[in-house]
Amino acid sequence: MAAEIITVSHLSKTFSDGTPVLKDISFSVYEGKVLGIIGPSGSGKSTLLRCITRLTDVTGGSVTICGKPLVSNGVYADKSLLRTIGLQVGLVFQNFNLFPHFSVLQNITDAQVHVLHRNKDEAEETAMSLLKKMGLESKARNYPCELSGGQQQRVSIARALALKPQVLLFDEPTSALDPELTGEILAVIKGLAEEKMTMVVVTHEMAFARDLSDHIIFMDGGVIVEQGSPEAVISNPQKARTKEFLSRFSQY
Repeated sequence: MAAEIITVSHLSKTFSDGTPVLKDISFSVYEGKVLGIIGPSGSGKSTLLRCITRLTDVTGGSVTICGKPLVSNGVYADKSLLRTIGLQVGLVFQNFNLFPHFSVLQNITDAQVHVLHRNKDEAEETAMSLLKKMGLESKARNYPCELSGGQQQRVSIARALALKPQVLLFDEPTSALDPELTGEILAVIKGLAEEKMTMVVVTHEMAFARDLSDHIIFMDGGVIVEQGSPEAVISNPQKARTKEFLSRFSQY
C-alpha cells in the first residue's frame, strides 16, 4: 500500500473572535495520489491548506507530513523539525504571489538559493528545466507584469516544484484566470498527476476534480460532509448537502 504523505486527524481551527472554521477534520493523502477538495466559498477549504502549510496555526488536532509530526494534539514540533517538514510541502496560490520586482528566472531561483542553499548556476539550471516543462523557456528574463495570468500561474507552479516537495497543494489554481486560460493550468496539473506527483487540489472545476482525483472531499461549514471516490461523491452523492451543491453544476 502507498505511504501516507499527509495525515490529518481531528483538526480544528477557531479564529480569534471565536468563530470556528474547521471542525474535526480527518483524512489521509497517499503517495502518488491526488486528493480533490470541493465545496462552497467559506467552507474552510483554503484555511485547511493554510493549516497544512502552517500559514495558519491550528487550534487542535494533529497533522503528520511524510511521517513527521507537524503538530500533535495542537502542539507544534520544534523549529528545526518544522523547517524540515515545511520543505516537503509546496503551495500554489490562487493569485500567483510572484515577486513583481523579480524576473521569472529570479522568482524560481530565489528560494533555491536562500532556502536550499543551492549555488546560482544549479538553481538557474533547475529553473530553466522547469520553465521548459511549462512551455515558458523564452520568458525567463521577463517580469510577471509582462505575462498573462495563465503564464504567471505556470511560473508559480514551477517555483513550487523547484524546491522538490513531496506533495504539492493547489488553492483554487484557476479562480483568478479568464476561462480561456483555465485549460492550460488544468493541463499542467493533469501532467503532474500522470507523473505521480502527490497533490491536494482545492478547485471549483467539478469535471476536473472528477477526472483528476483519486479521492474527493466535499466540505461545507468547516466539516467534511462526504468523501470517497470521484464516482461516489460527484457522480452519485449520498448526502443531501452534497447533492444540493452539485445541482448547481448542470452536467452532474
